[in-house]
Amino acid sequence: MNMHIEPASQQKLPITILTGFLGSGKTTLLNYILTERHGHRIAVIENEYGEVDVDSDLVLASDEEIFQMQNGCICCFVDVRNDLIDVMKKLLSHKDKFDHIIVETSGLADPTPVATAFFVDRSVADEVELDAVVTLVDAMHIDQHLYDPVLDGSDNQAVNQIVAADRILVNKIDLAGEDALGSLETSLRRLNQTAPILRSSYGKVDLSNIIGVKGFRPSYVRERAEILDIDMDDDRDAEHHHHHDCKERCCDHAHHDHGHHHHHDHGRAHATPLRPHQHDATVKSHSFVYPEAFDGEKLAGFLKGYLGEHGDDIFRTKGIVSVAGDDRFFVLQAVHKLVDFRPDHAWGEDKRKSKFVFIGRNLDRESIDRNLRACLVP
Repeated sequence: MNMHIEPASQQKLPITILTGFLGSGKTTLLNYILTERHGHRIAVIENEYGEVDVDSDLVLASDEEIFQMQNGCICCFVDVRNDLIDVMKKLLSHKDKFDHIIVETSGLADPTPVATAFFVDRSVADEVELDAVVTLVDAMHIDQHLYDPVLDGSDNQAVNQIVAADRILVNKIDLAGEDALGSLETSLRRLNQTAPILRSSYGKVDLSNIIGVKGFRPSYVRERAEILDIDMDDDRDAEHHHHHDCKERCCDHAHHDHGHHHHHDHGRAHATPLRPHQHDATVKSHSFVYPEAFDGEKLAGFLKGYLGEHGDDIFRTKGIVSVAGDDRFFVLQAVHKLVDFRPDHAWGEDKRKSKFVFIGRNLDRESIDRNLRACLVP
């Protein structure tokens, strides 16, 4: 396969790919980046897994522009990858307004196809350079995803994200002891021998360690592109050689069996033998919208009980909630059985409505909807 990558130029616009499994804290880190005084003018391209735009409501107000793409994991379909290129071209037509771009992937995305997308379209490749792939790791929950028996034999996105990283940020260290953190970092080092491993709580980290680090190595993109069979000399209108027979735009992973076979040892060790590239078909996302207000106490009780019982299978729960008798909107953030439900800013002139997203396996949509509706104020 012939591939060509232009040498980096100081005049090119640097891009950081922000990735991490569901619930690792990407939105929290993004909020921190967008409010920290670091001297960068940042444009954000956000990829959201799920039918309802929740994360764009969670990102704090700032001068940066946020693009929300909800039509699937960007690693899956050529049309989604091209949407990313379209957004990049739009940004580049106003590049005097930005000096850095952050691409936030969904929690179920492999960041490598995102990285290769920037080399596929020459007009974009001439204008941008990848600064680093930054992968967030949930210190409390990552182990059960790295060694998930259901994912065994299929493509483990949590592993892919760590293998692809130029910087690894172990987040939520306040929830884990020192022995557990040491053991986790040993496991991470087996997967990625070279990326610096940083620690954070609530996504707070010295930004000089993750932005402007020039940590991306083009040789790694070339090697991973061969693994995924992506021809990086193709133009954006050329056929995407990713061996996808399915054409659905929805990426709920229910009908995908991707025939990639990994045969390369590219200097980043794998914890398990290389296996066919195949998404976990059991992971689903269910979204709910309600115009009515909720009884806050009833909803909190339901979430505590339901996630306490089913939390092992529910990777991520998030939402914006209208609570009766309160002028503020409430933010729901949950990872497995760990729930955070608290008031945030005033609604202001925004139309009040509640939005929820549940991501996991073995989800009973009707049961979740029925229980949520039982918490509405009559």
